[in-house]
Amino acid sequence: MRVTDKVAIVTGGGAGIGAALSTALVEAGNSVLVADLDAAAADAVAARLGERCIAVGGDVADDAVIALMIERVEEAFGPLDIYIANAGTTAGMGLDSTDAAWDTALSVNVLAHVRAARVVIPRWIERGTHGYFLSTASAAGLLTQIGSATYSVSKHAAVGFAEWLSVTYGDKGIAVSCLCPMGVNTALLNSGFDSDAEGASVAASAVTGAGTVLEPEDVARIVLEAMETEKFLVLPHPEVLTFYSHKSADYDRWIAGMRRYRTSLETAARPGQDR
Repeated sequence: MRVTDKVAIVTGGGAGIGAALSTALVEAGNSVLVADLDAAAADAVAARLGERCIAVGGDVADDAVIALMIERVEEAFGPLDIYIANAGTTAGMGLDSTDAAWDTALSVNVLAHVRAARVVIPRWIERGTHGYFLSTASAAGLLTQIGSATYSVSKHAAVGFAEWLSVTYGDKGIAVSCLCPMGVNTALLNSGFDSDAEGASVAASAVTGAGTVLEPEDVARIVLEAMETEKFLVLPHPEVLTFYSHKSADYDRWIAGMRRYRTSLETAARPGQDR
């Protein structure tokens, strides 16, 4: 797909990767609906991007909000071509995570993708158009997330769903990509994994210590380049593929290495230790 003169929805578009993707899409000549739970943030992005961008506030895992987004974007700009399921949450941490935290993590990080795909993919097939579904998962969905069971499990599920979509619909005119970055300079990293919750500081250190923390704009540029060639796995941090290869080549050795890495992070996080 040539990513220009298209109509797109970007969830979680009020900040971070979502705002950068919305900006990059508009600058490339596309029309975009920015959706975010923080309606004011979505409105601010849309106002900055001008007449080719509108906003909707709401829970993008809600079927009614998904229907509203599609209705609004098609009224404003025409048939939807691209759906970017980018909204994410770091709700929950370890075994003490409540059922409510698990529900939030799975709803936002996985089921929001499922519910959107349930609507847009049949529409694209019925119209005979070339649709594009992009899921923002995480390197945690290929590897793991030290410190957070909820994030690791939900992001693994997001990768699995994207794989299934591509296998099932990839030869029916539906392109699917799965974005799996490591550290990106966003509120999700800087605040979500930097809270008073037990394990939060270790989770943050696991991300920031694993490789370069990229800017959202760098990630957005890489995503648009990948979409032009309809690349499934989008890795802004190329080293993730090396880590993933090590994991698949010798799972037990990889787990042992991750245990050592977790121990080193926990030791550094203790009071009186250098970090």
